[in-house]
Amino acid sequence: MLKEFKYKKFGNTELTEGSCVQSFLEVHDQIKILFLPAGFVIKVDFKEYTFQTDALLFVNPNVVIQPISGASAGGELIHFNRDFYCVEIHDHEVACDGILYNNVFEIPFIELSEGQSAEIQNTFREIKTEMAQEDANTEEMLRILLKLIILKSTRIWKQQHELAETNQQADVQFLRKFSQLVEKNYKTHHSVSDYADMLFVTAKTLSKKISLLSNDSPNDIIKDRIILESKRLLAHTALTVKEIAYSLNYEDDAYFVRFFTKHTGISPTSFRKKF
Repeated sequence: MLKEFKYKKFGNTELTEGSCVQSFLEVHDQIKILFLPAGFVIKVDFKEYTFQTDALLFVNPNVVIQPISGASAGGELIHFNRDFYCVEIHDHEVACDGILYNNVFEIPFIELSEGQSAEIQNTFREIKTEMAQEDANTEEMLRILLKLIILKSTRIWKQQHELAETNQQADVQFLRKFSQLVEKNYKTHHSVSDYADMLFVTAKTLSKKISLLSNDSPNDIIKDRIILESKRLLAHTALTVKEIAYSLNYEDDAYFVRFFTKHTGISPTSFRKKF
């Protein structure tokens, strides 16, 4: 089901064995929330994830997702464009930018308890009911239900990462800001000192803050984001290695090749041949 309000788009699709791949392709450029039942196996970019419990997965536009198995077991897809709801512009409402979306620390998925799963599935049912309506309030009702899912999921994420206490909110905001900055600037800023300066802290303080959430160093996180984008461009575009290097602010493509090979164990050309 798809609702369009002028330029605003919002859709809800059941993920069945036959329609799952096509559904993802059709909304590749949209923001997505996936409800995945226990046992579902999905590939996000270049890594597979198996869910032991029901889970929610939050996917930025143009991230490649591919179901591996379990697609007939009751999965659900919500998709919407930025005109309907932009998480960056409306971050003051839901505070999920850098957590559920634009998260450079991890693929943002939320494992759900039985009770949490029941609540989320009930909201999905409310969305289906609302999409069948035709009145002046439908658009805003759908937006409210979408925000409800995002708000609940952000709360669960904080609890699962032991960052839910009131006195930890400054740390959460710092980590979100770092994540947002890396996502916005990784193509042009490659050093830890760049991000420390943008956050008005020392590199040592930055590393200490990041350790609250990740075992990786800030340098590892920045380099991993560059490598991920390199892989996407190699696998899904026809750009040459030299053009990819230049797009990521490496003027010396030979240096970029050495950098990629060192971090992945395979050359860019060999990686591309896999796809």
